[in-house]
Amino acid sequence: MSDRERRLRTVDLARAVGLSTQQVRNYEDAGVLPPAGRTDAGYRVFGERHRDALLTYRALQPGYGAVTATRVMRAVHAGDVAGALALVDAAHAALHEERVSLRAAGEALEALAGRDAAAPPDRNADSPRGLRIGEVAALVGVRTSALRVWEEAGLLGPGRERGTGYRAYGPADVRDALVVRALRRSHHLFEQIRPVLDELRRAGSSEALRAAVEARGRALTARTRSMLAGAGALDAYLE
Repeated sequence: MSDRERRLRTVDLARAVGLSTQQVRNYEDAGVLPPAGRTDAGYRVFGERHRDALLTYRALQPGYGAVTATRVMRAVHAGDVAGALALVDAAHAALHEERVSLRAAGEALEALAGRDAAAPPDRNADSPRGLRIGEVAALVGVRTSALRVWEEAGLLGPGRERGTGYRAYGPADVRDALVVRALRRSHHLFEQIRPVLDELRRAGSSEALRAAVEARGRALTARTRSMLAGAGALDAYLE
């Protein structure tokens, strides 16, 4: 610490950023802060850079979370700036994957809009045995082999008729098959489709899923802005 830099006691730093003195000590121990100086009596001595480090960490937290923010600051103070930035990159990549999944859910809703997938043709709507694989393939517009592949991938799970063992597709199975077809035509991978189906089943209806998609979209937008703010604070700190 430079002799001309204003010295801060633990309590001074804590008050400056609205933390307790114990939290300040914990953050130094965790590497969120650069190592503090010590007086002859062994008391910690902080400076403006420590205050800046705490403010940077707190700016990172909302978008990146406490764990990643801590790892980023620890890497910076260890001299591994590239490693710190790699953590930032990974967080943004994960957010992008969430957006891909959200977009897939939106496309699935568009595929279902204007078509009541839960109501197959009238002659089969009340059939106690459900629909056979050939009927579903014709209804969805794919080959039966595609339905089998989707089932093997865990995307579909039709029941089986007693005695014959034939597949029996209910209304929800037809809906899921329509969703898979729409997303596969948009070149989504099975790994990207599976969360959409899980969310649709959890929501119970396309209307509930639409509300969940909209809420998630707002949350992602807020998180993106928080990440941008945090990345800006980190860039300033690195300077």
